[in-house]
Amino acid sequence: MRKPERYHRFLEYFTTHFPAPETELHYANPYELIVAVVLSAQCTDKRVNQIMPALIQQFPTPAHLAAASAEEVFPFIRSVSYPNNKAKHLAGLGKMLVEDFGSEVPSTIEELQRLPGVGRKTANVVVSVIYNQPAMAVDTHVFRVSHRLGLVSRTATTPLAVEKELVRYIPEELIPKAHHWLILHGRYICVARTPKCSSCPLTDFCQYYATQVAPVLDTEKLVSRLKSPKKSDI
Repeated sequence: MRKPERYHRFLEYFTTHFPAPETELHYANPYELIVAVVLSAQCTDKRVNQIMPALIQQFPTPAHLAAASAEEVFPFIRSVSYPNNKAKHLAGLGKMLVEDFGSEVPSTIEELQRLPGVGRKTANVVVSVIYNQPAMAVDTHVFRVSHRLGLVSRTATTPLAVEKELVRYIPEELIPKAHHWLILHGRYICVARTPKCSSCPLTDFCQYYATQVAPVLDTEKLVSRLKSPKKSDI
């Protein structure tokens, strides 16, 4: 199957069945979202959502966060991954939001990446979710699912390479949604260790299923028939 056809099948399925996907991070404004996304690096959204209420109650605005030290932030985020580094990032992020951006979360990837703890992936999430810009954030789920489905080539070995291929084939207006489609599919069905292919609705065009799963199933069926042949097979 050619790549444009895979994209057509992918987009057709999700636009029909999940037309309005959303991030699973809880937030009420751009400030809360960027804090949550920084915390979510190598950490589950579920854990971040658990700690966010107390954190935001203590530091409800960029000004409150700017006035805090990393040591003051740490107790509120101690249960996330890499809490020491993230406490430093959040304290610095608050200061820069206040001093350089008038307490407003910037709307460009370039400006966002100036903030402590904000890389390209985080910046893409913010501009996509908050500002509905055609930015594709590539995390481990997006990277894995896009390769398994055959949406990107094997030579796309970096997040940036995957991002470039995805935005090349996905219409601009669908890129923010496609980001969520890929993440959620990877989080709940196309999981890393044992993908749930038996409950996946995309197997008819999935490259991984065709090359890795279907041949095994065919072999198992053949072995089963040889062990217990039907009368018609004798």
